[in-house]
Amino acid sequence: MTFADKTLPTGSELTVLKNARIVLVDQVVTGHVAISDGRIVSIDTGLAPQAGQDLDGDYLIPGLVDIHTDHFEKHVYPRAHVRWDPLRAALAHDAQIIGSGITTVFDSLCVGATVSRPERREVLAPMVDALEKGQAAGMFRAEHMVHLRCEITDAETARLTEENIGKSIVRMISVMEHLPGRRQSKNIEAYTQRRMADTGESRTEAERTTQNLLNHSDEISEKVRPAVISLAHAHKLPLLSHDDTELHHVDEALSEGITVSEFPCTLAAARKAKAHQMCVVGGAPNVLRGGSQSGNVAVSDLMAEGLVDILASDYVPRSLLDGAFMIAADASFKEDLPAAIRMVSGTPAEVSGLDDRGEIAVGKRADLLHVALHDGHPFVKMAWLKGRRVL
Repeated sequence: MTFADKTLPTGSELTVLKNARIVLVDQVVTGHVAISDGRIVSIDTGLAPQAGQDLDGDYLIPGLVDIHTDHFEKHVYPRAHVRWDPLRAALAHDAQIIGSGITTVFDSLCVGATVSRPERREVLAPMVDALEKGQAAGMFRAEHMVHLRCEITDAETARLTEENIGKSIVRMISVMEHLPGRRQSKNIEAYTQRRMADTGESRTEAERTTQNLLNHSDEISEKVRPAVISLAHAHKLPLLSHDDTELHHVDEALSEGITVSEFPCTLAAARKAKAHQMCVVGGAPNVLRGGSQSGNVAVSDLMAEGLVDILASDYVPRSLLDGAFMIAADASFKEDLPAAIRMVSGTPAEVSGLDDRGEIAVGKRADLLHVALHDGHPFVKMAWLKGRRVL
């Protein structure tokens, strides 16, 4: 088997990665890959005829594409009351991202405040600015884009979205509502107990405060959600619906032209989304934990019915790499390694509109990972972004 780019100019410098188990879109082959000018120019089986980087029989896979990670914020707030410089936080975050095998990351930044995180209003712009500055200066080893996850229950969200959506680094929008008794947090009793513990309120006070919050939030979201949806469509950005739980959540998303259901919380919602050709995103940490940290549907149950198209790292960056290899090794998931890798590379790239990456194929960007296994644990030994080694 040989795939080659016949347009390669004579004399172009080649980087050859040889003696590798190459994970293609539909099979794994042993052979070598040649790179030139930042892209893949040939793929061949067998021994390489020229000198190159020997991968010792390990895996060569496409760089991972993560469409949702909240991890940047954890570096901005390394402690509850400590705010770190956003650019320094971005550099620390980038090191963890590339070390996890993610070469394209959509940093999911919260737009609007929640009850527990009012500071999110003021920190959004500095975080976007830090990512823009670091990206433009070549300070990062992965390629960073911004996914604005818009909290529709904050009256300031529409304004904040409008102020940031036109920036070139912003490439994706999602709508979400984190409220007690809604979507991800269906257990309102658990919320009430946490509020009583945090504030010292009596049960009556906590329940009254919660109900007032819900009433007020509904008034806000009726205005904010359509404003955010309209902005996303105007800027032609991919739109995601976050934490679909009830069937009417999927109906609402479909009526708004949303094509991606991100982290559906119930089997029924995921089934309906898939039946209407929506792309379904599952959380890789859910796969590794064997279930949801919020008590919602397990991704393994969704996968058993073929309902999951993409995995996102959500809150643990390296869960993408671990999750893909775990799925491939576990017969109960019924996915081979190429299929599992597509869920964390090719399909998220396609949904994001990034048709230049996400698979090992001639003409694609040379975003590549050298991955070895030890006791079943994958780890990244080397990484290339646009053909340049970055790890």
